[in-house]
Amino acid sequence: MKTYKALEKQFRRISAVNGALAMLGWDQSTMMPEGGARARSEQIATLSVLRHEWITDARLGDQLNEAATQADKLDDWQRANLREMQRQWRHATALTPKLVALRSRTTMACEMVWRKARRDDDFKAFARAFLPVLELTREVAAAKSAAFGLGAYDALLDEYEPGGRSASIDKLFADLGSFLPDFIDRALVKQGKRPAPLPLPGPFPTEAQREVGLKLMKALGFDFNRGRLDVSLHPFTGGIPDDVRITTRYSEDDFTKALMGVLHETGHALYELGLPKAWRDQPVGEARGMVLHESQSLLVEMQVCRGAEFLKFAAPLLRKAFKGGGEAWSEANLLRIYARVKPDLIRVDADEVTYPAHVMLRYRLEQAMLHDHLPLDDLPYAWNDGMQTLLGVDVPSYAQGCMQDIHWAVGSIGYFPTYTLGALSAAQLFAAAKTQDDGILPGIAKGDFKPLLRWLRANVHAKGARLTTDELLREATGKPLSTAAFKAHLKARYLS
Repeated sequence: MKTYKALEKQFRRISAVNGALAMLGWDQSTMMPEGGARARSEQIATLSVLRHEWITDARLGDQLNEAATQADKLDDWQRANLREMQRQWRHATALTPKLVALRSRTTMACEMVWRKARRDDDFKAFARAFLPVLELTREVAAAKSAAFGLGAYDALLDEYEPGGRSASIDKLFADLGSFLPDFIDRALVKQGKRPAPLPLPGPFPTEAQREVGLKLMKALGFDFNRGRLDVSLHPFTGGIPDDVRITTRYSEDDFTKALMGVLHETGHALYELGLPKAWRDQPVGEARGMVLHESQSLLVEMQVCRGAEFLKFAAPLLRKAFKGGGEAWSEANLLRIYARVKPDLIRVDADEVTYPAHVMLRYRLEQAMLHDHLPLDDLPYAWNDGMQTLLGVDVPSYAQGCMQDIHWAVGSIGYFPTYTLGALSAAQLFAAAKTQDDGILPGIAKGDFKPLLRWLRANVHAKGARLTTDELLREATGKPLSTAAFKAHLKARYLS
């Protein structure tokens, strides 16, 4: 136990550095003036290298090996913690300190260029900054591939989804790919036979949007003593479990997108806030991976907040916030707005029926870029062809096309498939929750989210990283991850 306890102490220090990096990253995307970029880059690079040195210390490797020989003396949580320590050590030791520092500086520089290039619709400027990021990502993939005995893409994917493999994703995406085109057509035909949504007259003042977002966050269970809401160019959740920072972006012409952004990020935040307190500063106390993280955001946004029960509760709040009246502000019309299928350009604003197509396109393109099968200059054309093939949408600009997301700019290749895997998991978890607790839907209709949150706390949040994603889904739902619950959900909502 002495060796294991020494490991806990070291990973407690690593956790503190991770927290500092998370807060610096949040500030960079929300508050930091552009002139602070160079200093911030050095701060983040220095802390990243320090963390890397701590976790790759040879003594730590010896301690991990020694603790593994004594694992029978540990309880279930401690053994899982040791497993997660070993996993983090393997990822860290695959990279050199020089590569870690260079990757940190290069991705931050690219993010700053991306912000301006996206605003100016300047793909050439973005491409110049992104090419070094892509080359470094290939180096990282090669190093981890050699260390783990995995393909290059799977080696990157494992960073975001432990144990995730492209072979499994390909099967699920093939299933969805054969289901969605016909379903989208059927949903659009069905939708065309219903009354079209009535437009909501604006403008919608930003402060009013913020206030109603805060009210709904509170109703869902967000703890404002341990978090806050801000604005950023791309909505995200950052910070640490005891200080969760979420962001959205506003348009006074349309409140619906910003509000769903707030609700999506609140789902992420509730997961972080519900992680096991006893293991707060240990690897096993962290979120399992991005599939479950995205399941929590999409469960809140798509499964719950685009449903009839939620809008029964939310409609009066929206009418009051925006001084709305008449049929346009009725529950029925709001439901038509939020459950409207419309193939469109922007992933974060997409409806849940067409959303997987956005993800599958990015999944295919980032694999092609990683393996050097797609020259960077051809990315916009490949993107536009994909959008036309998958959704029948013409892309009018780079900013609304291949430059819309931040992920590639910061080197997060391997992340995108977790969005759709998260959507599948969300449908499966919500179906199980409703079956196991018949008070969840009536509670949502009254604005009481405690039954739902209680179920999620017990079956997802409090598990931390003790179980694999598949193990958690089997425990919570009785089944491995599949497309069945997602398909059933779409049919019930869009064809009934």
